[in-house]
Amino acid sequence: MSTGCKSIENSKNAFDKLYKKLIEIGVNVYSNYEISVQNIVASANLGRVMNLNAITVGLGLENVEYEPEQFPGLVYRLNAPKVVILLFNSGKLVITGSKSALDCNNALIQLKDTLINLNLM
Repeated sequence: MSTGCKSIENSKNAFDKLYKKLIEIGVNVYSNYEISVQNIVASANLGRVMNLNAITVGLGLENVEYEPEQFPGLVYRLNAPKVVILLFNSGKLVITGSKSALDCNNALIQLKDTLINLNLM
């Protein structure tokens, strides 16, 4: 498992280095490993202060968790793409759970379009 890489290429390079080091110290390792993306984390900024209470109602309580006493962000679960968006009052957000950058982008577009349609942005 590799975490914190900025790109798939960085992850491949890290695995290649690890593989070579293990061979150097005499560890018998499987040579045909496959790298797969399990979770991409992306961040964005909507550029404005957001009313999380109004957004919670507008998005529908079945897809949203917002308990500011527990966590300052609104947790929005999308079904397609299957990702989780953490939206903060500052307008900053984090998208997690994606397996592709395209899904992150599509989730952001979907959120922005929905907020615009609800007159919340």
